[in-house]
Amino acid sequence: MSPRTTARHLADELENRRREQPVGNALLSMLANGDLTREHLRRLIGTDAQCRRTELVAYATLVARFPHRPAADLYLTLARLVYDAGPGLATCAHALGPDPADTPPQPRERTTYAFNGVLSWLAIQGSQAATALAVHSDLIAYLGGCAELVSHLRSADLEVPDEFLNHYGAGAPEDLCRSALDVVQDGLDRGDDPDEAILAARLLEEGIGDFWRSAAGSAAIGRTAGG
Repeated sequence: MSPRTTARHLADELENRRREQPVGNALLSMLANGDLTREHLRRLIGTDAQCRRTELVAYATLVARFPHRPAADLYLTLARLVYDAGPGLATCAHALGPDPADTPPQPRERTTYAFNGVLSWLAIQGSQAATALAVHSDLIAYLGGCAELVSHLRSADLEVPDEFLNHYGAGAPEDLCRSALDVVQDGLDRGDDPDEAILAARLLEEGIGDFWRSAAGSAAIGRTAGG
């Protein structure tokens, strides 16, 4: 087995690309510039909520396509994680107000749906290694990005409720990241193309970059990936 066909090598290759060609996080850029408001956090919740619906269908599709271990275990776990996030999103939305009865804004830009499009395509056509490596990148780029945002928010002047900080600040679970790489390796061992896996993961990360732009609103639309 060459190094190029190990899951760990692929993950390291993606990490190098993140450093050299970051997709950026528009919310972090706005926070650094002093432009971030609670309304942007509400837009984050609204964008998150509509992505959640796509994720549930995508992970169910992946369980049906890869009904063997360790793949099925991973996608079932992810489906449960996304499903269980629903009440937390509602709590965040209510805490951010201004009226506890308000629902968060529902962004409608192209960037709002970019992540959904890539994930749906992967769920239908991606190989096991490609989908699992994309999942690993999602955990790193999205959950890691949320945790980084929360870390900066805790020291910022913006008043943010604890419900939001607690929901978005957990970061990527290490055991789930390891499980994703185990599924990548199993797919590679079954003959999956490592180049396809890298492409899939990078495309999903670009979709996450658009996710942040959607939350940031029209001011971020059209900016380069680096923010």
